[in-house]
Amino acid sequence: MARIPAVEHSFAACPLPPSPDPSATASTAAGAVDADVVGAVLRTARAVLAERVAQASEIDASFAGELAGRVADFTLDGGKRMRPRLLWWGMRACGAADAGSTAAALRLGVALELIQTCALIHDDVMDRSRLRRGKPAVHIGLAARAGLSPDSERGSAFGTSAAVLAGDLALAWADDTVAETALPAPVGRRIGAIWRSLRTEMVAGQYLDLHGQATGGSSAARAIRTACLKSALYSVERPLAIGAALADADEHTTAALRSAGRCAGIAFQLRDDLLGVFGDPARTGKPSGDDIREGKPTYLLAVARERAEAAGDEGALAVLGHAVGNADVTEGDLGDVRGVFEATGARAHVERKAERLRDHAVRRLGEAVDVDALGGRQLLGLLRTVSGDPSGFGPATPDDPGGHHSPAAAGVLSAAEGGHVR
Repeated sequence: MARIPAVEHSFAACPLPPSPDPSATASTAAGAVDADVVGAVLRTARAVLAERVAQASEIDASFAGELAGRVADFTLDGGKRMRPRLLWWGMRACGAADAGSTAAALRLGVALELIQTCALIHDDVMDRSRLRRGKPAVHIGLAARAGLSPDSERGSAFGTSAAVLAGDLALAWADDTVAETALPAPVGRRIGAIWRSLRTEMVAGQYLDLHGQATGGSSAARAIRTACLKSALYSVERPLAIGAALADADEHTTAALRSAGRCAGIAFQLRDDLLGVFGDPARTGKPSGDDIREGKPTYLLAVARERAEAAGDEGALAVLGHAVGNADVTEGDLGDVRGVFEATGARAHVERKAERLRDHAVRRLGEAVDVDALGGRQLLGLLRTVSGDPSGFGPATPDDPGGHHSPAAAGVLSAAEGGHVR
């Protein structure tokens, strides 16, 4: 195959969004972030990453230019910054607006982006994905940068190994960013505990997903557990918990926020599983049926199998047995699988479960914060977007010019992030 050209780093040339007036009061500074959370996170990320790359340059110029710079570029380029937004609005909904909490929230938002960089780089290696956000995946780009064909044995081995190191570096930078964030001692201890749980849960979820794919399936209960670990906790619940901790929220508020985030995150994953089979590629940004070809152990598939087994439907089981995990399935085969999902009632069951989870998320959020105030209203919109609420919510805002439920917002955690909340 033709060699993929190397992509030169753009980190040093990336424009820095304008900073707020340094003489602003604490509440005004928080208000400036309210108006553009993504821009504020990017400003902070640029500062943090510039320091990290400079430190890498002191170690070795080639390491800095070829690996550290690529990690910085990847972190800054693309994505919807959903985790920092959930953190920010979780904090604001709980009432924090002081300068210390504002600065800490932005730095911790950068740490979440860095751990996401780690997850995506490693994810692409494990899934052997060639593209990410419309560009060569990191392992492909690293091989090309070294003058090697990513399709050769030598190029593939180098690119894969170097990408593992890139992901490790992103994780190390994330930990460093958390450790170096100024926090009052009690708040620091709470956030430290949340951060440690988040990292381990992320790895556990990925392992369960890989294990289910390798062994050919899992139960519905295990599929939900995987979705909870891989998507809901890591991407929604834990960022909200960090925001609540920054605001020193009480136990009742924190528990309700965590419950809302967990339900919204699982609802997202269930809807994403449905889109992976029934979605329109023109809208989802990924081919329909890939989850079937790859043998992904989704809740949708587990429910269909369990229902077919309970009914003694050998024909449905044969269809699933032939198609799931078969990279050579035809469109006709995929149509048969969709038929099984419909006939067993699995599709309708998953849709109802996602709706119940969404409604529970909204209800629990209302128990935690005032959803009519700015922070609560923004957080409600984000959770509705994450959980796939089609009803629409609220007008466009500076932070979300398209509105929370514009078509662009609807795909906020799917196509841009490779089809998973991760």
